Amino acid sequence: MENTKRTVTCGDLRKSDVGKSVILNGWVHRTRDLGGLFFIQLRDRYGITQILVGDNASEEVKKIAASLKSEYCIAISGKVAARSDKDVNPEMATGEIEVEAEDIEIFTTADPLPFAIDEVRQKDGTIVLPNEDLRLKYRYLDLRREPMQHHIILRSQVTFAVREYLTQQGFLEIETPTFIKSTPEGARDYLVPSRVHPGKFYSLPQSPQLYKQLLMVSGFDKYFQIARCYRDEDARGDRQPEFTQIDMEMSFTNREEVLAVTEGMMGHVFKKTMNYDLPAKFDRLSWDDAFDFYGSDKPDLRFGLKMQDAAFMADLSDFNAFKAGAANADKSVERHKRSGLKALVVKNVADKYSRKTIEALESVAKINHAKGLAWMKVNAEGVFEGGISKFFAGKESEICSKLGAEKNDLLLFVSDEKWQTACVALGAVRKQLGKDLNLYDSNDQFHFAWIIDFPYFAWNEDEQHWETEHHMFTLPQKKYWDTLESDPGSVKGDLYDLVLNGYELASGSMRINDPALQQRIFKIVGYSEERAKKAFGFLVQAFKFGAPPHGGIAPGLDRLVMLMEKQDSIHEVIAFPKNNLAASPMDECPSPVEEQQLKDLHIACTEFEN
Repeated sequence: MENTKRTVTCGDLRKSDVGKSVILNGWVHRTRDLGGLFFIQLRDRYGITQILVGDNASEEVKKIAASLKSEYCIAISGKVAARSDKDVNPEMATGEIEVEAEDIEIFTTADPLPFAIDEVRQKDGTIVLPNEDLRLKYRYLDLRREPMQHHIILRSQVTFAVREYLTQQGFLEIETPTFIKSTPEGARDYLVPSRVHPGKFYSLPQSPQLYKQLLMVSGFDKYFQIARCYRDEDARGDRQPEFTQIDMEMSFTNREEVLAVTEGMMGHVFKKTMNYDLPAKFDRLSWDDAFDFYGSDKPDLRFGLKMQDAAFMADLSDFNAFKAGAANADKSVERHKRSGLKALVVKNVADKYSRKTIEALESVAKINHAKGLAWMKVNAEGVFEGGISKFFAGKESEICSKLGAEKNDLLLFVSDEKWQTACVALGAVRKQLGKDLNLYDSNDQFHFAWIIDFPYFAWNEDEQHWETEHHMFTLPQKKYWDTLESDPGSVKGDLYDLVLNGYELASGSMRINDPALQQRIFKIVGYSEERAKKAFGFLVQAFKFGAPPHGGIAPGLDRLVMLMEKQDSIHEVIAFPKNNLAASPMDECPSPVEEQQLKDLHIACTEFEN
């Protein structure tokens, strides 16, 4: 071929292009040899076009067509022709046409593939994929698969939509350093040794938290960044060593404005990239209510099935397991006036749940630290049966009335002297029921909600001291400032989480801008003045020069795209992720380095037995 540069992509051509001469570039997706008549599916990221090497093709072109194998990278030139009505493929955007090849050039051949690029589907429609490490070892091949191309393209579109919206709202995109001072922020830091400063280390940022606050002090009142962050922690499906967040900060603001900007941004992103309309305002739940009703501070609200307080049942029988939960033994229960005896009423499923299936639910509760899962059914006569029913015989009318139970309902209970333990355990059962019974509202694919009014401090039982639930720069709600030291357990923070479909998508807060208030927080969590100055002195120093009130939020970009694509792992929406051992099978990192490199960095390695 004299000219191999494509004139169209493999997704461009339609029936209106019949008769045109075109050049296509791409990879061989499939080939069929029908006795000298060749059909080639040519693929690029835009789509697939069928190529016909027919009777009119030269012997040389036929010879090349016969040699083609999967993933050969080629160019073809030819004319667009209409397929006959019986050969139209409605599942392909280009299914009404094919290109009659006049010439073919092979750019590069391909070795036999470690796995098929084409999707392999079972009879039930599920896709069979190779194991993840094999996919990651040959990630460049895995990324050729249409679903992975879609994920990465959507990620790019989401990122652009974020930039578009925030720029329209007056935000400035400002980069913050990647090499920073190591500060205690919860997870372990990744450290980078300095060659020119022997024995000293940079840290890769867990987030741009301190720097975006410094930008507020600098007078840039609306900042954002598509920020790379690094945390040395155990990996799991929605977490890995390096990740990306949509980092935002605003001055002269309040919680309502931060939430409104975030809602507007999400609405713009979903409309622009998926043509999906989100509500203008998201639901709001206090942290207390989120646990009390759903057993989690990141509840999945695509289905109802609220948990209820069942403390009244402790007085209806001598069933001792319920009495501890109803006794309000936990200090947090006394404060919230909520008991540790929780109930779920699962509507119209009693006939579907055997003792064995209920035992599977009980194992879920026990994994989440419940002592057990009590249950009983309301039969067709409105009488309790099974489980703990003998303890409440004759009490059906009162219990069903208060819990809203009816015939054929299944009643599930967790009782614990700690309110939060009971909530979490039964909340996990609720989540499992949502999956098992497919309770999700098909019209509510993406359910956002704000969780607000978090406890500011948590008591560390092991180390016997208070620590902050989020970071130490979060602003306590003003009404608690006078009682910070005298009653830390009651303090609520001016902070907020955004949850989506049972995942924490973003966390944010209003920030402390008063050095004296910041020092009080340091003292409550056991940071001496010297230690605080060593770790955060440059930020506190900046606050002495007229720091404005400010606050922000940081939605996770990886997790957002993962949920938009209805995936279970952020690995599916990151081009080159690490595996669950924080390693890359493709380039074999982390890897040893040359001894001279270590010497240059003044580092000596000691071998440890695994």
